[in-house]
Amino acid sequence: MKNEEEVVALPTSVKYCIVGAGIHGLSTGYHLAKELKAAGKGSGTDILIIDKARPGAGASGIACGVVRNNYFQPAMRELMAHSVSVWESDQQGYAYHPVGYMQISHEGMRSDVRSIYEQQQAIGYESDFIEGAANCDAYMLGLFHDWRAKGITSVLHEKKGGFAFNQQSLDGLAAKCRAEGVQIIGQTEVRELETDGGAVTAVVTNRGTIQCDEVVFGAGPWVPQFWRMLGLPETTEILVDGATITQPTWRYWALQEGTLGIEPGYLTTNDGNAPPVIHIDTDVALHDDAGNLLVDEPWGIYYKPDFNFGGIQGGYMPSKVDKPFDEVAVDPYGESSPDFVVNDDFRLIWASALSFCHKRFEGMASKMSKEPSGGIGAFTPDSFPVFDTFGANAHVIADSNHGYKMIGVGALVAKEIMGEPQALLEPFRYSRYAEGKLHPLSNSPYPWS
Repeated sequence: MKNEEEVVALPTSVKYCIVGAGIHGLSTGYHLAKELKAAGKGSGTDILIIDKARPGAGASGIACGVVRNNYFQPAMRELMAHSVSVWESDQQGYAYHPVGYMQISHEGMRSDVRSIYEQQQAIGYESDFIEGAANCDAYMLGLFHDWRAKGITSVLHEKKGGFAFNQQSLDGLAAKCRAEGVQIIGQTEVRELETDGGAVTAVVTNRGTIQCDEVVFGAGPWVPQFWRMLGLPETTEILVDGATITQPTWRYWALQEGTLGIEPGYLTTNDGNAPPVIHIDTDVALHDDAGNLLVDEPWGIYYKPDFNFGGIQGGYMPSKVDKPFDEVAVDPYGESSPDFVVNDDFRLIWASALSFCHKRFEGMASKMSKEPSGGIGAFTPDSFPVFDTFGANAHVIADSNHGYKMIGVGALVAKEIMGEPQALLEPFRYSRYAEGKLHPLSNSPYPWS
């Protein structure tokens, strides 16, 4: 039987057309419907969300689902505090689990993490900060009796944040959209855009042409395709220390994530409760349980028990995708995608990293799942999002792989569509590159930090 999205007729015109039924598209549709109703300027029936497959078929549906505010960049912290408040507004509807989040780090990152803590306190975001190797060991052993990670000199414990079950949260958002009258239609792939005077007048799909007044692109790793359709630059000039450099506008990384196939309840705190999401970065060499050297440079993993994935789930540092734009952009989640099957090197490293942290995971590398996880990420030149409007009516949500946790971005974009500029989005305009208004970088081994 065909699914719901396949049998619905495609309208020929709509006021607001949103491309992508992931976290950004659904959040924008839902919040825009509420804004229209509150302002007496329309309703959800004025909004159409289209997707080339179905809600959650792309990055949002298989991401790790971590919700955190662990950012060295002030603008990212403020934006994430807003998104956390959206997650908290309906924990059941969004399948959100507010277990907290921990950033556990080596000495080279201590000052950066201390800065994060201080600025979290300044915006009223609850967290604790522990410094010094002995104090960190004692704190972690107070949570986990078998904690044994080495080289740790700081722990930032965010009391908010946690994780959400991906598909359930998207289903919840889709239900909220439909309750407001928003139409969601799948199996609809955008082929080109019709423009007039720089403004998008219609979206041409495999099922017909949709005339529209405003269009939103929230398509995750597929955003570069629409960037190109809008005629936006393939390279970006960046002002750095008074000099201009030119870089490709888009780069791709394969996100290495997976699941240790054991009972999720195997990882609990000493008091039997669900633990916070753990992220550890260390400069201590990583060996497998037999003593073989695996990694001899700073590395990091994140992990959590997850009944949705059916095990201990998380990820490792991403790897660069050395493929041309066109080859990756055609189908980042197709069978030819380099991350479609999690490789054995990653499985061994990640299982060994879990054992590095907890004795309870020793000897469990063979239990790593073969199921695909992670995904392709389309990254901007500085690896931070671009939220901007082009050609008067094309609103681009390019999350640079920070996406799933940023459920609140759709609410902010909805307000901007209604004519209310949002200060939280200002630091993420595309013009920041030419103006040299760049986000500070931390000492994390992750490109998005």
